Amino acid sequence: FAYISSGEEETAIETTEEVKKVSWVKLLGYKQTWAFAFGKFMTDGVWWFFLFWLPAYLKAQYNIVDRAVMLPLAVLYTVSMVGSIGGGWFPVYFIRKGHKVYDGRMKAMLVIAFFPLVILLAQPFGYISYWIPVLLIGIGAAAHAAWSANIFTTVSDMFPKKAVGSVVGIGGMAGGIGGVVMSKLGGALFDHYKALGHIETGYTIMFTICAVAYLIAWAVMKSLVPKYKPITDL
Repeated sequence: FAYISSGEEETAIETTEEVKKVSWVKLLGYKQTWAFAFGKFMTDGVWWFFLFWLPAYLKAQYNIVDRAVMLPLAVLYTVSMVGSIGGGWFPVYFIRKGHKVYDGRMKAMLVIAFFPLVILLAQPFGYISYWIPVLLIGIGAAAHAAWSANIFTTVSDMFPKKAVGSVVGIGGMAGGIGGVVMSKLGGALFDHYKALGHIETGYTIMFTICAVAYLIAWAVMKSLVPKYKPITDL
């Protein structure tokens, strides 16, 4: 707590007057806010798609139902846990090499964004065993966990403490909308291709979207905030 609070002036409030809040309208005027929100919008839906649709995927393509789905899900969660822990450490590698904090964070996120591309192999090699897509999706889920560990800290890197909660809230809302879009899109595709007799095509399309979402998110975030620029006028 002392480390988090270091470097910031503490303001003693002697009256009952509330601390002036930063409005969302003002926060939406910063590219940094939009960079975080877009990153969450593009990637949160991927996470929810993996978790919600994996049982349906295993049932549709491998006829795995009921208790048999428990082990694949346990493996996916375990692999994602590794990504969550490793993702928090990864930027330190670049920072220790002399990169500034934001630059190290973005380099780490770029490397992480390439890992979900392995999901493109889930369908082509899925005929070997259902464990192939489970493990590949697990890698994608681990990459998401590592990505999340870093994207949240980009907010605290650039915004003053009093605005961090609001910006994260805006991003959370954007991520929730992204989750709705991904679920609706997936459901529509699966219904469409199931009626045509080859639902696997629907999953191929969704896996492709999930695979490239992080690189698209990173590219837009980097274009909006190419260099570290903390907010100092709030």
